[in-house]
Amino acid sequence: MQWFCKKTGFSLIFPLKQIPLICYNKAMEAKIEQFIKTHSLIQAGSKVLVGLSGGPDSVCLLSLLYNLKDKLNAQLVAAHLDHEARATSKDDLTLCKDLCKELKIKLVTEKISNLKLSKAKGSKEAFWRNVRRTFFEQTAKAENADLIALGHHQQDQQENFLIRLTRGTTLSGLTGIKPKSGMYIRPLLETSKEEILNYLKNNNITYATDESNQSEDYLRNRIRKVLPQLEACDSRFNNNFTRTLESLNAAEQFILRQAKTALENLLTIEGLNTTKLFEIDNYLQPKVVLLWLINSDVKFQLTESFLQEILRFLKHPNGGTHTTNTSWAIQKKQQQAKIIKLK
Repeated sequence: MQWFCKKTGFSLIFPLKQIPLICYNKAMEAKIEQFIKTHSLIQAGSKVLVGLSGGPDSVCLLSLLYNLKDKLNAQLVAAHLDHEARATSKDDLTLCKDLCKELKIKLVTEKISNLKLSKAKGSKEAFWRNVRRTFFEQTAKAENADLIALGHHQQDQQENFLIRLTRGTTLSGLTGIKPKSGMYIRPLLETSKEEILNYLKNNNITYATDESNQSEDYLRNRIRKVLPQLEACDSRFNNNFTRTLESLNAAEQFILRQAKTALENLLTIEGLNTTKLFEIDNYLQPKVVLLWLINSDVKFQLTESFLQEILRFLKHPNGGTHTTNTSWAIQKKQQQAKIIKLK
């Protein structure tokens, strides 16, 4: 592998494990900086809340953002949620405190027992994900943070793809984790786990290990064992996977543009023309309805069954009112549908 080393001023070729530390660090920082710029993740003057579990991914993310903060003109604050699920969780907290003290970064901590949580729905993974999001978003608001940075990396992207493929999903589901969604950013999304571990090892940065990552009770951990086999089948797997996701995202964006145009043609003063809605391609119909709901600024939990329920109501020849939420409903009359707000 060829690297340009600022210390020597020469282009040098080294095996990965023999790359000079200063060159390796600069290369990693340059890669993350370029990814941030390419996807417009952090604007100058932004305050970024870094989700810090103490694991290798989040520790690496915090370290890299710390080294780049002056170039990015960004302010950092970290947040750690103690899940209290393991006896060693206190050690994770101590590690996070020591790291933030060394970097002189404010750390906000909380125990899960102190959070007001609703009854668990769905899988354990989904529950914990919602708990973390609630904590991060509440902390970001309290700290006036503009963004929340998470340590998802290339293998997380691949695992997520295979999990959704296994469970069944749509094209949108296969487009993967986004570099930016709302206030969430993921600067490590095209960085491999190997790169993360090498960076931490080369810089003698300590991190915590979660024993639950080895448990086969979780589908993600079982899927994780498949990835090395795919890489063994073809050394180009990681690059090919990234290109495939780019193609899927391009296709999804094209379809969304078609749905947006279709919705514009269906909207009238009275509302949504349901007769013309069912004249467009079946594949576009739920996407048009989804855009209609988003543009109407109503709250809903997106599922395929939810969209199909609305489509069945809109297709029925009779008029009436369909209540799908306590705060809004869909009213249909003479092939025109509109959303009404409820008290």
